[in-house]
Amino acid sequence: MNIKSIVPFAVVMLACLFCVFAGCTGTPGSDGTETATPTPTQSVSHTGSAVESVVDANNMFAFEIYKQLSGENSKDDNLFLSPFSISSALALTYEGAKGETADQIKSVFYFPDNIETLRSGYQEVNAGINAGDPEYDLEVANALWAEETYPFLKEYINTAKTYYSANTTNLDFINQPEESRVSINDWVAEKTNDKIEDLIPEGMIDSMTRLVITNAIYFKGTWVLQFDKNMTTEADFTTPSGETVTVEMMKRTDDDAVYGYTETDGLQVLEMPYENESGKKLSMIVLLPKENDLKAAEDALSADNFEEIENSIKSKQVKVYFPKFKLETEYLLRDILIDIGMPAAFSGSANFSGMDGTTNLFISNVVHKAFVEVNEEGTEAAAATAVVMASGMSPEKEPIPVFRADHSFIFMIQDDETGNILFIGRISNPAE
Repeated sequence: MNIKSIVPFAVVMLACLFCVFAGCTGTPGSDGTETATPTPTQSVSHTGSAVESVVDANNMFAFEIYKQLSGENSKDDNLFLSPFSISSALALTYEGAKGETADQIKSVFYFPDNIETLRSGYQEVNAGINAGDPEYDLEVANALWAEETYPFLKEYINTAKTYYSANTTNLDFINQPEESRVSINDWVAEKTNDKIEDLIPEGMIDSMTRLVITNAIYFKGTWVLQFDKNMTTEADFTTPSGETVTVEMMKRTDDDAVYGYTETDGLQVLEMPYENESGKKLSMIVLLPKENDLKAAEDALSADNFEEIENSIKSKQVKVYFPKFKLETEYLLRDILIDIGMPAAFSGSANFSGMDGTTNLFISNVVHKAFVEVNEEGTEAAAATAVVMASGMSPEKEPIPVFRADHSFIFMIQDDETGNILFIGRISNPAE
């Protein structure tokens, strides 16, 4: 009987994603443990432009992965990730997938049925992100890291370069796995302004590694309405479990404090734009429950509900109290991706023959790491998002709403032009 040689690969994000493909004899996951039955994910048929298809897919995945991570972590844990970084790296992975493996990846990430739509969509979105603006830094980068002796198909390498701007670097994983790991981590650190270091931990790259796929995204922006540092004071913040912690609370309550704002019965929504010169707008959107219960905010995390909220945002004077925070997160996504519907990619039945013409490859690990810092001047993130602020003041005389973020909330950084959610997170304890 022929024993199939299995080769794992890796994916990275920065929000960095790292996927490892390596090689071994035997079947991955055959350690006697049972694999959970995956929850099927509905396939989506997209209409409109290629950019709209990619953005819609990314945003639906953003809501799905947030809910999965929220369910697996304590309610008092902060969360932060870049869904766009994850979906970008897995789009590169999907390019080499065939059969059931490809079908499952497409379903989990809501990719369009037409591969040319996916390619042109990512090509346009990435070009827009990397177009640059004098007022903020925003960059996304993809890369392939291949075992120098392994015969990857030129078609796959060329597709990665043409549509995803992913250059391929040959490394000696077989004889120099640690040196190879350091080289990849150095690239990630450079692309994220040293905010994401040591993305790939020791031991994850070994002599059986054949391919590492990485994506890194970096954002640093300045608020249109900056906070006065002299107005920042210590204040109480209540965690979801009811604990009171002391935080540095920023404040903007003057007559010029005009933000995008709306509210529902259980939720306040604030849109804080970043400075821009090119007309490409980025914003932070904050979903603040009126009570210290994230359910109202998490209920908004669906395509229809979020679109309805965004459409109701109007420019309005708001008294804003918002905490400073800084956090770094790291997630191993293998089990989550299996649970939500793509087990084949991690198994001995994986089919990545679009990469090498064989079925020897499978994904061994998917690692995501993200960083964000919010202060009086603006935001720095190794992952990002923004929203467009509506123009014009509300004509009717109303009480000025108070947006006091002294309890847990959800936030996003979004590209206002496309609606693309670059980053999403939850702050349960800014003092951590």
